[in-house]
Amino acid sequence: MTQPLSPAELARRIPKAELHLHIEGSLEPELIFSLAQRNGVSLPYASVEALRAAYAFTDLQSFLDIYYAGASVLLREADFYDMAWAYFQRAHADQVIHAELFFDPQTHTERGVSMAAVIGGLSRACADAQQKLGISAALILCFLRHLSEDDAFATLEAALPHRAHFIGVGLDSSELGHPPSKFERVFARCRELGLHVVAHAGEEGPPEYMWQAIDLLKVERIDHGVACLQDPLLVAELAHTRLPLTVCPLSNLKLCVVNDLSAHPLKRMLDAGLCVTINSDDPAYFGGYMNANFVQTVEALGLTRDEVITLASNSFEASFVDADRRSACLQQVSSLARVQA
Repeated sequence: MTQPLSPAELARRIPKAELHLHIEGSLEPELIFSLAQRNGVSLPYASVEALRAAYAFTDLQSFLDIYYAGASVLLREADFYDMAWAYFQRAHADQVIHAELFFDPQTHTERGVSMAAVIGGLSRACADAQQKLGISAALILCFLRHLSEDDAFATLEAALPHRAHFIGVGLDSSELGHPPSKFERVFARCRELGLHVVAHAGEEGPPEYMWQAIDLLKVERIDHGVACLQDPLLVAELAHTRLPLTVCPLSNLKLCVVNDLSAHPLKRMLDAGLCVTINSDDPAYFGGYMNANFVQTVEALGLTRDEVITLASNSFEASFVDADRRSACLQQVSSLARVQA
């Protein structure tokens, strides 16, 4: 009789969904330099090594500064395809069987890149991920919260001709000073259009931002949400509604939200009955894709096999797949769990 897998090894092998992944944040330094050369873009770094050495962030803003510099190499549809395809290959190796990718069109359109190039390249990669890797995939358009709501409205209108290629909208970029309430009207419009709605809240911002995301934006998921434990009433609300939280442990560590992974609140969030998922956020910058986040968190927090299974199951419960796909994915999780019991 074979020995059951350890929690860490189970985390590596278990089927999972990734729900909090900024596709621009998957740009590895090697691909940045390759695309810069292909497109004639000059970078302020002498080499791949120099660029990687610059990945020393102290907070969200210091990360965003280099993140936008990296995105400057993305100019053509083929660039967006190559970036997403590189991500999907890594996701496949980590047993990701469903992925919902965030993308930031304002980062590109303000540089003169067309919405068609952005969405065309990403959607083509999603189709190939399904056909060649068996990964179901969808796109979520994110508004940059440091820009105005009027700019978000304009971005939404520019994207609507491509409505068939994205399933929802999100809210990302600099959190502090840009509460969800700033985007209440544009999110109302998105809900009228039948789009799913999610928002970053409670990463560096206070629990109040999470309340605003729930009450004003009426989100279906909150991205990050680690600040919830500061507010017992919010924890009770999240436990009651099972509103999912897409947590990104290595991101929280890299951006100094926590000082050590062993101090990460994910275990306490699970113990409180919250629908928590593990995700990689901006993996090229934060030190790891899905399995690195999963395994390092399991080991740092001493998570059990049952907690690993719960986290994987939560990822599909929290996803925007249809009922048949969700059932099939959960069946894959339970099948592995039974074999390894």
